[in-house]
Amino acid sequence: MAGNKIIAICQLGGKFETGKDGSLTYSGGDAHAIDIDDQMKFKDFKMEVAEMFNCNVTMMSLKYFLPGNKKTLITVSNDKDLKRMIKFRGDSVTTDVYAIMEEIVDPDVSNMPASRSSRTTLSEAVPPVDMSLNVVDDVVDDINHPIMPPVAPLDVAVDTNHVDVHIDDTQINLPAEISPILTLVGTDGEKHTKAAQQWQNTITGVGQRFSSVHEFRELLRKYAIAHQFAFRYKKNDSHRVTVKCKADGCPWRIHASRLSTTQLICIKKMNPTHTCEGAVVTTGHQATRSWVASIIKEKLKVFPNYKPKDIVNDIKQEYGIQINYFQAWRGKEIAKEQLQGSYKEAYNQLPFFCEKIMEANPGSLATFTTKEDLSFHRLFVSFHASLYGFLQGCRPLLFLDSIPLKSKYQGMLLAATAADGDNGVFPVAFAVLDAETDDNWHWFLLQLKSALSTASCPVTFVADKQKGLRESIAEIFQGSYHGYCLRYLTEQLIRDLKGQFSHEVKRLIVEDFYAAAYAPRPEGFQRSLENIKGISLEAYNWIAHSDPQNWANAFFQGARYNHMTSNFGEPFYSWASDANELPITQMVDVIRGKIMELIYTRRADSDQWLSRITPSMDEKLEKENLNVRSLQVLLLAGNTFEVGGESIEVVDLDHWDCSCKGWQLTGIPCCHAIAVIGCIGRNPYDYCSRYFTIESYRLTYSESIHPIPDFDRPVQNDSSQVAVTVTPPPTRRPPGRPSTKKIGSQDVMKRQLQCSRCKGLGHNKSTCKETS
Repeated sequence: MAGNKIIAICQLGGKFETGKDGSLTYSGGDAHAIDIDDQMKFKDFKMEVAEMFNCNVTMMSLKYFLPGNKKTLITVSNDKDLKRMIKFRGDSVTTDVYAIMEEIVDPDVSNMPASRSSRTTLSEAVPPVDMSLNVVDDVVDDINHPIMPPVAPLDVAVDTNHVDVHIDDTQINLPAEISPILTLVGTDGEKHTKAAQQWQNTITGVGQRFSSVHEFRELLRKYAIAHQFAFRYKKNDSHRVTVKCKADGCPWRIHASRLSTTQLICIKKMNPTHTCEGAVVTTGHQATRSWVASIIKEKLKVFPNYKPKDIVNDIKQEYGIQINYFQAWRGKEIAKEQLQGSYKEAYNQLPFFCEKIMEANPGSLATFTTKEDLSFHRLFVSFHASLYGFLQGCRPLLFLDSIPLKSKYQGMLLAATAADGDNGVFPVAFAVLDAETDDNWHWFLLQLKSALSTASCPVTFVADKQKGLRESIAEIFQGSYHGYCLRYLTEQLIRDLKGQFSHEVKRLIVEDFYAAAYAPRPEGFQRSLENIKGISLEAYNWIAHSDPQNWANAFFQGARYNHMTSNFGEPFYSWASDANELPITQMVDVIRGKIMELIYTRRADSDQWLSRITPSMDEKLEKENLNVRSLQVLLLAGNTFEVGGESIEVVDLDHWDCSCKGWQLTGIPCCHAIAVIGCIGRNPYDYCSRYFTIESYRLTYSESIHPIPDFDRPVQNDSSQVAVTVTPPPTRRPPGRPSTKKIGSQDVMKRQLQCSRCKGLGHNKSTCKETS
């Protein structure tokens, strides 16, 4: 329907700036307008934008903001994305589209990190200090101080005909035509003319003033980079700085100190002459990690996944400076903290943050606790849109699971997720904790119970039985059902087996274990157990005593709809993993934005559905319908029927029950039930679970999540909770690169060594004790 038309205001060449509340604003660049509708193809739209700006279409990406959310850019990459963008604008006649050009990396530049012998050392500079500090011939790294934007020099008192340069007690008069600038040396000289032009004159000579000693250091570092030489500090404190060229015998040096009664720093003495041939002699430039952070910070705003190896290549290309991988990685970490804010301050914002969540989203629950020393302990968040959607449209089925966080202060993320009517993941609640303990799981379930206080029917949980969950679920959610996660049970079974079993034998045990769990009737369960007994009596006894009523379909009393593992919510955990290196308040806000986008997208998708039930359930019903033709139906009494085929089954329409148990386990009529329903002239859709209807699905996504405004501002009221000072937990991330192990099921059956000589387990041929 071409009637849904809007004007796309396309912008290119500007830049994004981040406000205090994390929202992005775009300024500068060019703008053009294009009429688009929901019949336009993405390829045609992108080509038209590229032609309009006269740019390379293959290097251009298109992004936009969702209504009410200026913190998260949404990428348009296909026809479906373009239609969603138009759909989300509602009654608005315009939408802003941002064209972003990606840079091409020179293929000749190596992606390998530089070695330790690279001529660029980790640092040649010293950080600003508050107390007096003299540094003599030592090279110290400025690791703790953020880069401040350079301020233009103040009044520079330099004679236009001569430059007065003082070295110790000797004054040298140089003609103005003698430039203190060195010729750029090295094969990369042509590549970093940009840096040379930018920074060659950041230091002009005696009399030049700076607003602070920090500004002087930063401009001096850029000057050294532009002129390709390294320096070392002779004196470096809060009111004076003396620097000499690092090359032995080179006379270049500079001295600056504070002007009396002011904070201004002024160059008092300078010898601009180099005899060291610049970069040929020096071992490196002043490319500190803080400098790297200042260079990449703006690009990191637009490309948060900017990789250290790309940083190395880009700085080499643009500035002719070879840094190593660690410098790039650490520079990125510093830039991220400058952009995202302090991890420590984020914990202190939690009281105000929780209030803002509930203020912006009435009906939500956001609460936190601290330990006796006021260090962070736990944070629980559940948005009203999630609670309403679960209670009104989802099956009373929750999956409980957890993942470790890789943030600066580590911790764990616990979550309760549900399954919507189309078997999509629907986040209900989550918590950030200092550690995964029985007590923390108990607290999480108490908060969840409070949030779901209006639930009218028993809830079925799919979760591990360890970590105190078995006891806590039974105590807090009385009358509920707890289905043990089959994945965790399998891992525990393999760990507990004492005998030495080959990989193949373990695989067979696990296959039969799963078959026993999925078997709909007791006789099928028992057959699978007998198979296990034939392999291992130990495994058979373990399974028989592991509470089958909590995990086997044949005995479980709750409604799991054939969901047997608790890792159903993996897509949600992947969102958290992508954001878990952010400060805690920003991580929660990213998750909020993801849930908000999910609700927008699925609500828009469901508007196009025409069937009575959701697409995935409609597909299951069609598959069952294919098996109906060979079945024969015989009326027994009332609404009870006998259905003959490969087996004889009894269908009770009044109780929505079939003796094959397929109807009860899935909520979708099995082929036997469909045969009966067809015989009496009724519609199978009338016998599908109400949770699978389009109406229930739309109820699930009917409420919206709203942005959290200005959550980093201090609170100005008398609330007792706001007065709490929350400090970070004592745990810190260990040194080294974090593990990148994927979330999800583990390989519970690791291959065991088997000797090729004696066929024994636990050793190989070289350590075999049997003689040949």
